Amino acid sequence: MDLLATIRIFLRVVERGTISGAARDLDMSQPSVSERIDKLERFLSARLLVRSSRKLTCTAEGRTFYEQGKHLLDAAEMTINSVTLSDGQIQGDLRLAAPQCLGETVVPKALMNVRAAHPDLHMDLTLSDAISDPVIEGVDISLRLGRLNENGGYIAFPLGWVGRKLVAAPSYLATCGPVETPADLACHPFIRVKAAFMNDLMPLMRENGPAVQTRIKTAMTVSHWRPMYDLILSGGGIGVLQHPACARALAQGRLVELLDGYRVPPLPLNALVPPLRPLPLRVRTVLDLLKRDIPAFLQPAA
Repeated sequence: MDLLATIRIFLRVVERGTISGAARDLDMSQPSVSERIDKLERFLSARLLVRSSRKLTCTAEGRTFYEQGKHLLDAAEMTINSVTLSDGQIQGDLRLAAPQCLGETVVPKALMNVRAAHPDLHMDLTLSDAISDPVIEGVDISLRLGRLNENGGYIAFPLGWVGRKLVAAPSYLATCGPVETPADLACHPFIRVKAAFMNDLMPLMRENGPAVQTRIKTAMTVSHWRPMYDLILSGGGIGVLQHPACARALAQGRLVELLDGYRVPPLPLNALVPPLRPLPLRVRTVLDLLKRDIPAFLQPAA
C-alpha cells in the first residue's frame, strides 16, 4: 500500500464527508476509494470512520489520524521540496475556494499569474457563497467576503475591500422614474441574491458617515449573481452589484449608479488558511501572489 497516497485519500474523504465526493475530487471510482480506506483501517487495526446512509463521520481515532496525517503530508512535501525545487518552481495540488461573483470576475486573473509563475502546480477552484472556514471546506486557501467569525479555526490575511454599487439600467429609470432619496428605494422593485439584505434592509452611508439601514422592496431573489446582473441590466429593477461585476457596464453607460452622495459599504476580503505551522511551501507561495495581485484587481479602473 502506498501509505502517503492512502493518507491523502483519507483526508479528502473526511473533508468531503462522503466517499462519492472524495472520489470526484480525486478522479477515482467510489469502490477504489472505499478499498483504500478499508486497507488503511486494517493496516492501523483501528476504525477511522463511521459510515451511515448519508455521510461519514470520524471516530476519535479517525480525528486524531486526520490531524496528524495533515502534518505528515505537509512535512513530506517540505522534505521533497527542499531538494527538488532549486529553480523556485512549486508542484503538487492546491485547493482554493472563493465566493461566486469574485471567483468569476477577479480570481481568474490572479490565478493566471500563478499559472504563469508555477505551471507545474495543479489548482482546484471551488466557488461557493455558503461556507467560510477552510478547515471545514478542506481547502488550502479560502477567499471570503464579509466579517469573519472571531472564533474561526483559521488564519486570515487581508486582501482589500470589494466595493458595491447600487445600480439600475437607464431604460428602467426612463420607464419607472428616478431614485432621488433613500426613501425612494422602497418604491422600486429590488433584485438581490438570497443571502444579502435580508429583512428588506440595506445599509447606506454618506462619505465618512455611519451606515444607516434603509428599507427596500424585494421583488426577486436569486442564488447566483449573474441572473441578478442580467435582470438589472435588462431593466427589471434595481439592485446592488459588486464593483468588479458591473464596472464595465457602468463605464459604458449601460448601468448607472443611484443616489449620488450615498454608497453601500464595501465588504472586506480575506484569504483564510488552516492554522498550520509552518504553512506548506505551495500555500505560502500562492498566498504571497494573491496578496500581491488581488488588491490591484479590486481597484476601480482609472
